[in-house]
Amino acid sequence: MVAINSSRDHLHILVGLKPDMALSDLVREVKKSSTGFINANRWVKGRFNWQTGFGGFSYSRSSLDEVIRYIQNQDEHHAKRSFRDEYTQWLRKFDVAFDEEYVFDFAEEEALGGVES
Repeated sequence: MVAINSSRDHLHILVGLKPDMALSDLVREVKKSSTGFINANRWVKGRFNWQTGFGGFSYSRSSLDEVIRYIQNQDEHHAKRSFRDEYTQWLRKFDVAFDEEYVFDFAEEEALGGVES
């Protein structure tokens, strides 16, 4: 674990992975254990669970300081730009083909009643 921080609707984790570890295995374990912990401690009303899927991006060692600062300043970033806008910008920047209909259920849409879970 290098850095971690969250906003109300998403979480950023910066980790170093060994070459033989699959990112999907790590994310599955993080989601599984954090779900159990959150529910056991009753940190939310009802039952907590993560959405299906995740986004993973790799960065060079020379970018670590910049990425860590970004992660540490989530509130500042999202005061200027929504997570949806930011995430789709990353997908375009990293040349990831996607259909916006299938990206995520974003919290701002759920608050407006525009997305069904």
